[in-house]
Amino acid sequence: MKKFINDIDSLLEDSLKGFAKAHADIVELNLQPHFIKRVKTGKPNKVALISGGGSGHEPLHSGFVGFGMLDAACPGQIFTSPTPDQMLAAAEAVDQDGGVLFIVKNYAGDVMNFEIAAEMLEIPNATVLVNDDVSLPKTHSIGRRGVAGTLIVEKMVGAAAEAGADLAACKALGDRINQSTASIGVALTSCTVPALGKPTFELGDQEMEMGVGIHGEHGRETMPLENASAIVEHLARAIDEELKPQPGQAVLLHVNGFGATPLIELHLIYHLAAEYWEKRGVVIARSLVGNFTTSLDMAGCSLTLTRLDEELIRLWDAPVNTAALRWGA
Repeated sequence: MKKFINDIDSLLEDSLKGFAKAHADIVELNLQPHFIKRVKTGKPNKVALISGGGSGHEPLHSGFVGFGMLDAACPGQIFTSPTPDQMLAAAEAVDQDGGVLFIVKNYAGDVMNFEIAAEMLEIPNATVLVNDDVSLPKTHSIGRRGVAGTLIVEKMVGAAAEAGADLAACKALGDRINQSTASIGVALTSCTVPALGKPTFELGDQEMEMGVGIHGEHGRETMPLENASAIVEHLARAIDEELKPQPGQAVLLHVNGFGATPLIELHLIYHLAAEYWEKRGVVIARSLVGNFTTSLDMAGCSLTLTRLDEELIRLWDAPVNTAALRWGA
């Protein structure tokens, strides 16, 4: 393992300190317990959006704290859920008397700890559970995982909250976006968790892992490595079967890198995926390509598709100013 590390135990805090210094105009860091919050608070009575999860997925979630998205993010240790005391402290720090909306990826630890925090919090609150990963069936025992679609929810609901939508409206909107979004990923390599010091699973030179999550876990199937067109066909078909976008339907197409795949390859994947749906009459109205929901140093990518309407397009286009996503502000 070759990584830029002084001490594994202090890696998260040292990284958070660097992140906060690099983006001091947008965010500030609370050390005990750890959370990142906006420097410039929203208007009075604005719904406060809080998300979080294990580290190793950067820029998710801390990179999306700022105007038009999250009010705070709670980072856990690498691939480990944050604790309820982080969520409680973050909520109390960013509450603007409009209530708190937790945006939670569907992983057991995240769900449990956010539920505990929600029950303890003496502020009106609600939760949006993101479960956009269609590599698992709806009937899976743990449910579908929350992956790159989380960004889509955070951006659109963040815009609505910034514009003054109340807690119930933000909750309903988040659920609607989640139901209109589907994702699936493929890995060409595993990732190396620093505390483990070796890849979490092995892949041969001519193998790929289809349907991976974002925690270095195995996917649903190990397959022979194919060319980019065939890989996109696998990914896009799974999403198409889930969302069933009709000709004329406007969509947002997001190609997300897992951390070690260069943009030249991600843009190739975008080109092929866009062609897949354009041939079927689907309108690629908005796009996003890059490393946004990563898995440390994993090579691979995911596709995310969101069915759009005029409201969702307006919310996506609304100004945003965060460390990792910014336009119009």
